[in-house]
Amino acid sequence: MAKNITNSIRRLRFNNNEMTQQMLADAVGVSRQTIVAIEKDKYSPSLEVAFKIAQYFDTPLESVFQYQ
Repeated sequence: MAKNITNSIRRLRFNNNEMTQQMLADAVGVSRQTIVAIEKDKYSPSLEVAFKIAQYFDTPLESVFQYQ
């Protein structure tokens, strides 16, 4: 059975005053389209981007991304 990487970015953005995808993209140095693709599980971010996202939300990496 193949495993996938899923994420909680949408929920984290919502809980962070409904932050926009563009605001998160600017904060971590990627395009809004990259955030859209990551949220829809169509793109797995680099480790650097994954850590930047987790650090931005001040949460452990495994709370943002799950390997299931």
